[in-house]
Amino acid sequence: MGKMITSYRELRVYRNAKEGAMVIFRITENFPTCEKYSMVDQMRRSSRSVCTNIAEGWRKRRYRAAFIAKLSDAESEACETQVWLDFALSCGYLDKETTSALEQTYEKIMGQIVLMIERADQWLIKESPRSDG
Repeated sequence: MGKMITSYRELRVYRNAKEGAMVIFRITENFPTCEKYSMVDQMRRSSRSVCTNIAEGWRKRRYRAAFIAKLSDAESEACETQVWLDFALSCGYLDKETTSALEQTYEKIMGQIVLMIERADQWLIKESPRSDG
């Protein structure tokens, strides 16, 4: 078995989500000023929210339902990010190649999240029996 993961920062899905969010941060710097408080803000928020929900889920691994709920939130935010990418393409703010690459990135992230949900039990913190003595 490989190295034991001790932090959400070590998760491939977290690293992929952070990288995607940083790409979105950089590309949205070039969006029109009129989109600053609408599309740019929403794209940045949803892409960053993927990361924050993964991190929150990691800390909730004592509780299966809470862990899965946070991962489900991360999956939803990844999908929302794809919707914003689609709008950015339709508005002419992104080219097809950039949009396609980011869409694939978020498809991969969602796939990784779904696998974590399906295999939730292997990620949970197993409480050791308490000793009262």
